[in-house]
Amino acid sequence: MRRTPAELVGADPGPAHTIDFDGRPIPALPGQSIAAALWAQGILAWRTTRVGGRPRGAFCGIGACYDCLATVNGHPNQRTCLLPAEPGDTVTTQEGHGRADLAI
Repeated sequence: MRRTPAELVGADPGPAHTIDFDGRPIPALPGQSIAAALWAQGILAWRTTRVGGRPRGAFCGIGACYDCLATVNGHPNQRTCLLPAEPGDTVTTQEGHGRADLAI
């Protein structure tokens, strides 16, 4: 089935659900990426750099730059621009390399 941009304008994605970001509920639409859900709530950074602790969020939006990494459901280094926001997901800000629990 081919869809045209005009048809997509009137698309109804369905009811929103929530994900948890650093302890607060964030609404997300079906099919929306975690990064897009965070952006929609005005959250622009959810990672800090290894050196200097500078804030990062989505940059390229296509999974090429790795600036949007976060810990999702306990798994570090997840590219949030590529992951759909699933009901009940737990997303936490990732600090540095995201492997503090591995003692490296």
